[in-house]
Amino acid sequence: MATEHSERKTLRIDDSLTYSYIYHEAKKDCPTFLLVHGFPSSAYDWRKQIADLRQSGYGVLAPDLLGYGETDKPDAVEEYKFSKMTAHISKIIEREQLTQVIGVGHDWGSVMLSRLWNYYPQYFSSLVFLAVPYQPPGPFDLDAVNAMTEQAFGYPVFGYWKFFDEADAADVLARHHTSATSIIYQSDMDLWKTELCPVGKFKEWVTAGRTMALPAWLTAEERDVHDKILLEGGYTGPLNWYKAVIRGIHGDDDSQIPPERFVVSVPAVFVPGELDAISRPELALRAAEQGRQGGYLTDVEVKIMPGTGHWLPLEKPDEIREILEEMVRKL
Repeated sequence: MATEHSERKTLRIDDSLTYSYIYHEAKKDCPTFLLVHGFPSSAYDWRKQIADLRQSGYGVLAPDLLGYGETDKPDAVEEYKFSKMTAHISKIIEREQLTQVIGVGHDWGSVMLSRLWNYYPQYFSSLVFLAVPYQPPGPFDLDAVNAMTEQAFGYPVFGYWKFFDEADAADVLARHHTSATSIIYQSDMDLWKTELCPVGKFKEWVTAGRTMALPAWLTAEERDVHDKILLEGGYTGPLNWYKAVIRGIHGDDDSQIPPERFVVSVPAVFVPGELDAISRPELALRAAEQGRQGGYLTDVEVKIMPGTGHWLPLEKPDEIREILEEMVRKL
């Protein structure tokens, strides 16, 4: 962690919030990668990509998003509007005077990257969506998505969101943190289908204190670092990302985004894990086809990662490095 902290910078946003981020300047003529993490992560989850990209001379900007890591963690759900959070990240990009950025998102980071494109497309030369594909602005109906996926796959992929929207969910997760992260950071995707995704099952898992062995791609030392980062900040901020969507606080802002900003006019690649039980590859393929037919994805490719679950940056760093380098070659 000493090395990571020595590479960190902070930026005060509008005299109200402070963001923490890792930044390495690119070598001459090399692009910079913006790495946008998901739940329940931080910039630390990009450690393998940061090392690889630096070694190749590329720039790296990896923020702790709002509610995570060393960035501030407001309690109010309204602070987690994408219109606000994308503005925060844009100020970091402006501070570092970046003009050739390849955006890379994972999980919620892919949704954040989608809105960064919608609001600030001028920064990006290409986009990489790991696990979760590009999400155009629009209403989100949790019950409808769960009903659709239960009919299609035999279980609702977002059933656990119901638990995350409960008033005491952050406290429950903090009290049972070891149990929660043991199933979240997991490679057994069949377990997700029965113990995480169905409504009520994740809460049952954590309150019973059940645990699983670490996956091969996560060491005990890495888990301990992750746990320290997450527990110091708590779960309130991370869960606010879910609550903001469930409660529809993005609706007014989304409706103000002009239709032409929906269109991704740069190369984009969707990378789902073949075995991912939540961000299933079928959903990425469907999103790509809808984007092509709808005219808002002009150059999209889907690369399904064989034998891989949800945690692509941790499970398959070599393969992810090759995909990122391929995006550089397209510049």
